[in-house]
This record gives sequence, structure tokens and C-alpha cells, in this order.
Amino acid sequence: MDNDPIVFQFAVAQGKPHSYRKDKPKTVCPFCDTENLVDVYRQEGEMIWLKNKFPTLRDTLQTVLIESHDHYGDISNYSKEENRKLLTFALDCFQQMRQDQRFESVCWYKNYGPQSGGSLIHPHMQIVGFDHENCYKYIHENNFEGVRVFTDGQVEVNIADHPVQGYTEINLNVLQLNQSAIDLWADWIRAGAKYMLNVMHHGRFNSYNLFFYPRADGGICAKYIARFFAPPYFVGYKLSQVNDEDNLAEEAENFRNFFTKELDGD
Repeated sequence: MDNDPIVFQFAVAQGKPHSYRKDKPKTVCPFCDTENLVDVYRQEGEMIWLKNKFPTLRDTLQTVLIESHDHYGDISNYSKEENRKLLTFALDCFQQMRQDQRFESVCWYKNYGPQSGGSLIHPHMQIVGFDHENCYKYIHENNFEGVRVFTDGQVEVNIADHPVQGYTEINLNVLQLNQSAIDLWADWIRAGAKYMLNVMHHGRFNSYNLFFYPRADGGICAKYIARFFAPPYFVGYKLSQVNDEDNLAEEAENFRNFFTKELDGD
């Protein structure tokens, strides 16, 4: 299997603003300064899709999707309607970029928190087109499967039993791309952010990644991965680890109960 790494252009990153590094001077958040944004592709209310000003990866087109004017916004604190609009808009941008024949593959993801690998606090997602790289080459269909939390034929939610990294990953699969399914999917994604940050492992996580993967059946898998120090087996050998069956079943039951309470509270 081809293992050529994607090339990070170090010089481009030198001028990049950073919310988490203490050695970086405090500047105006570029995503708050909407009047001076350039290379905007689309805008819908507070949501803005634009070209990344700091394209650090060679042979790619890097784009950013600003989610909200709220500097401290997140999927975990948006209203249900705000989050549904965000996921609908972002999915449409992702699908539009996937149709561009220039790219071999296109990835869509979100960083949240100081350990997520992101650089800015202001809520945003990234959609990146790769000229010559299949960004899904290490991903398998069983990465989207696991101990079932919920299914209704349009949306399926599980706790991964074949995680990409480990130990506990939440898969939220939308199987039909109609608006009612996307709205329910968005509701589960919103609950997943709250659950991961506040409930899972007693709220010990302050960072996550949310990755989106096209499924072979035409659907999309959204996968939450809690961020902390990566296990050495994954760092050194690309071997993921998973919690035992009893723990996965318990996590599935806890998340199912949490979502039910969220519905009652909205």
C-alpha cells in the first residue's frame, strides 16, 4: 500500500494565527473579522465557506467553513435549528467539492479544543481536496460499524467496535440523504458533542475531532474521536485499540439514554 505522506509546507504555517500557543501574539480573530474575509465561495447567514488563507498542505485545495459569528460557539451549544442548518450547509459544500474532477478525494472534518490539532478557537470546519491522494486509503467499512445505539432505516448510530484510533469512537451514519434524515442525523451529532465533552469518561475530555466519511452505500458516516495523548500502539504501528465488549455495550446504553433526555429537554 502506498504510504507516501502528505507534505506540510512549514514556511506557509509561520504566519498562521493560533489561539492556543502562548508564544503567539494576541491578534484579532480572523474569523470574527468577517468584513475583511476574501476568497469567499458561499455564505448563508452566519455560515461562510471560503478558501483557507494558509494552505499548509502541498497538492491540495484547503477550504474553511466558518460556522457562526459566536467566537465560542460549538456543535455542543448551538440550538437544534442552528445545528441542522449548519450540517445541511456543510454537507452541501462537501458534496459540491466532491463533484470537482480535479480532486482524487475530498475530506471534511472539524477540530475542537486545545488537543484537537486545530489552531483557532472560533468554530469552523475544514473541507480539503487532494489532487493526488486517496485520503480514505486506511479507512474500512467496518470502521463505521459497532454496538448499536439507534436505527430507524435512515440514521444509524453505534459505538465503534473497529475504531480508527480508539478507544471509544461514536459513529453517526446517515443512510439516506433526504432532509428529514439529515435533520435527525444533525440532532444525533449535536447530542454526540455534548455527550463526549460532558458525560463520556466523566467529562475528562476537552477536545474532539469530528470526521465525515462517504459510505459505499451513498450515505455519510460522522465519527467522533475524543482527543488525548494517542496510544503508542497507534503512533508506532497504526494499531487501534478498543475497549472490551461490556464497556462498549454500557457506553451505547448511556448514549441512548442521554439522547432521549436531550429530546425531552429541547
